[in-house]
Amino acid sequence: MSRAQLSKAENSAELKLNGHDFRPDVSGALYWPQENTIIVSDLHFEKGSFFATRNLHLPPYDTGHTLDVLERVVAQYQPQRLIALGDSFHDAQASERLSLKDRSRIKILTASCDWIWIAGNHDPAPPHELGGTGIDELNIKGITFRHEPSKQLAAAEIAGHLHPVAVISTRARRLRRRAFITNGQRLIMPALGAYTGGMNARSDQFKAYFGDHHFHAWALGEDQVFQISSRKLRI
Repeated sequence: MSRAQLSKAENSAELKLNGHDFRPDVSGALYWPQENTIIVSDLHFEKGSFFATRNLHLPPYDTGHTLDVLERVVAQYQPQRLIALGDSFHDAQASERLSLKDRSRIKILTASCDWIWIAGNHDPAPPHELGGTGIDELNIKGITFRHEPSKQLAAAEIAGHLHPVAVISTRARRLRRRAFITNGQRLIMPALGAYTGGMNARSDQFKAYFGDHHFHAWALGEDQVFQISSRKLRI
């Protein structure tokens, strides 16, 4: 499959989860039109400055870039609610390292809608001074929103934590794209943060959640999102 063919393959604008329609956005955000809600995951604010404290120096622009993406998404969809699915801050001291400009940008975003911080393993207690509401998990219309996917799935859920990527082989090269992974009952979000890595959706870590990899990936292209069956993905 060539890259040109990939750009036309299995392309679709919406996915279904537990009977509800969701719209995956090329940014890595997920829009729920029925609830006018945006879902994002794994922002990892101040990951760059965290590594700098350990003498691993990365360009200190990751928080600003991630906020650029969030601001575009909020401006485009104008949501009533935004759910951030944990690991929004890379560590417990991340908010203390925010620049005054980025701190102000976050406050403007959290004041623009009903902003919900789901607790993550990196940030079990998101900072109250930045606005929004911090909770462990949330259930809306039978769908549970949490940071780490549950291995004992009893109902529909949307989670993050695993940073899934889809790997597709073409004649010319291998393409690696951040991706939404879903089987219609569970959905695992791509990481939206600028410095977040990714885990191959065909790796063994996903077997606990999707068995023998019976799912679809919604891979993020440059200007479109592409639905790809798990059988077409590569390890």
